[in-house]
Amino acid sequence: TGPNGFRLAGPNSDNGGVVETIAQLLILLVLSRAMGEIAVRLGQNATVGELISGIVLAAIVGWIGGEIPFLADLATGEAVAFVAEAGIFFLVLLGGIEMQPEEIASHSKNSLFIALGGAVLPFASGFALAWWLLPDSDLKQSQTLLVGVTMSITAIPVTVKLFQEIGMLQTPLGQTVVAAAIFDDIIGLFLLAILLAVIHTGYVPDFSSLAILLGRVVVFFAVTIGLGVHVYPRVHAGATAMQAASIEFSALMGVALAYALLAELLSLHWIMGAFMAGLFFEPNRIGEKIYDNMTVAVGGITSGFLAPLFLVWIGLQVDLAALIA
Repeated sequence: TGPNGFRLAGPNSDNGGVVETIAQLLILLVLSRAMGEIAVRLGQNATVGELISGIVLAAIVGWIGGEIPFLADLATGEAVAFVAEAGIFFLVLLGGIEMQPEEIASHSKNSLFIALGGAVLPFASGFALAWWLLPDSDLKQSQTLLVGVTMSITAIPVTVKLFQEIGMLQTPLGQTVVAAAIFDDIIGLFLLAILLAVIHTGYVPDFSSLAILLGRVVVFFAVTIGLGVHVYPRVHAGATAMQAASIEFSALMGVALAYALLAELLSLHWIMGAFMAGLFFEPNRIGEKIYDNMTVAVGGITSGFLAPLFLVWIGLQVDLAALIA
């Protein structure tokens, strides 16, 4: 036990880790939902309250977490981190389900321009600021690139959740911004490739290396769009024939996981796989009834459980000591 004698389970208890994980998830869920509701009553989005709940917990962990291992593990526990990652997966999947590929395509030109502005301008300003402030050293080039790349990254799950909360995800503005976030993620991959090459070799990667990465992006979208258009309806037709909602949900999750795996195998981010799986889950391809049932199921799991846990976990990662130093 710690200095104050606090322990949820004895050291010889086989289920001590399970009990602790369940208790941690319970605390995070209750606190995030409570803070989210308070934020809504104050005229803010629930997302704001859920993030703040994590920051408050981070402050508490930094203050007394060392004396209570249970609190210290809130931000670093593997089980909690896994649930948070699941929250990202379901948020992006739900965002894809609630959007339509035709609408995304119609706004793609505007989305690309927004993505360029949202990635290139922060990258350039971050790079310039770091070059001005950081002292001269052999690592300065890598350090300035790191700051620039960090500034250019977009949080797709948070973008999706915010537009869902204000009821604008299916509007032209929401679809344009979310599509821009996907483009921004692709741009970020190229910037990250440049950064890693500079760190490992000291040189900017040549054209052939970047061309290979571009080829992987093209292959990913060609495969996912092709399967979404031609294979998706047949998969869900088979699930419908079995007349089981669980089969329908399993089919959706199987496609989402397969797309995410494909993205990772092509050195992309699995977030894009989950989004593309949801994007082609359209009423005109799989039927209105299945679409409505799965939207309710995925929406309930996401908004009621996984998304609040993801956001409070994000808040927990804030290093308040670094801000004060």
